[in-house]
Amino acid sequence: MAEQPLVLGIETSCDETGIGIVSGHDLLADAVASSVDEHARFGGVVPEVASRAHLEAMVPTIERACQTAGISLRDVDALAVTSGPGLAGALLVGVAAAKALALSLDKPLYGVNHLAAHVAVDQLEHGALPEPCLAMLVSGGHSSLLRVDDVTGVIDPMGATIDDAAGEAFDKVARLLGLPFPGGPHIDKEARSGSSVAIDFPRGLSSRRDLERHRFDFSFSGLKTAVARWVQARNDAGESVPVADVAASFQEAVCDVLTRKAIDAAVTAGIEDILIGGGVAANSRLRVLAEERAAAHGIRVRVPRPGLCTDNGAMVAALGAEMVARGRTPSSLDLPADSALPVTDVLV
Repeated sequence: MAEQPLVLGIETSCDETGIGIVSGHDLLADAVASSVDEHARFGGVVPEVASRAHLEAMVPTIERACQTAGISLRDVDALAVTSGPGLAGALLVGVAAAKALALSLDKPLYGVNHLAAHVAVDQLEHGALPEPCLAMLVSGGHSSLLRVDDVTGVIDPMGATIDDAAGEAFDKVARLLGLPFPGGPHIDKEARSGSSVAIDFPRGLSSRRDLERHRFDFSFSGLKTAVARWVQARNDAGESVPVADVAASFQEAVCDVLTRKAIDAAVTAGIEDILIGGGVAANSRLRVLAEERAAAHGIRVRVPRPGLCTDNGAMVAALGAEMVARGRTPSSLDLPADSALPVTDVLV
């Protein structure tokens, strides 16, 4: 059997500089340089800081990935890079680096969609994707339900967030509770010792009227506000805030809405496989609740290991490898960095 082409992927959509190298569905290297510590004191990602961090980390991270994979850049058969969506300046760093490599190495370049890459990365752990499948992508910037018929080009949005994404809500609630940034892992940890039914927080876009217009859409701004008001009321009364109970009840509200809508969308579309991706997919309660509810409907759930859920170069390389395998036409060297790239534009 002929060897699979080697694909190097570059991810710089937010605050992680990710370089991945794959051969088919085999992951050879996944090097990540995170600038999260530089943003922590601001309580969120600062775009200019992220862009500068990508510039500084790009070459060392590429070198580390090549060393891990035991290859030189000359061995790479194709390059893939996140073209969007994401932070404009951060994306530009990755796109410029990918163009330089493609030109100097005379290799084909694939500009790919960040969201589609979160879907494709699961192939590195669980093999080829079932087609169709329903992808639920949950991160700091996105809460989306997508019907995926072909991860290299046929992705149809079924639902999306209309305000705060799930990951953004986790970060903001963590700040209210005095927990570090990023908030997701810390709320997950606190929730393990709290009660998920201690506080009845609202489930956004779940009323009968909301479901008529936004059946598969998400809204977490109201939930975030409800948590803020509850915490403020305790503070005003001079009472201590039960951080673990607030974390558990908030987390349950988020995971309840996410999983209910995902199952509803899959059943409605007649899809038997759900893939969960994005940073919030690492949440332990989300994984358990999704498995339980999906099993009740005979639906299978696929979730990559936590390290592949957050932004990384492996996911970009995985989608690039799939582009090569399916004979997709490479991108041109005037490939743009598009901060608002729609998920339907899988290859730019």
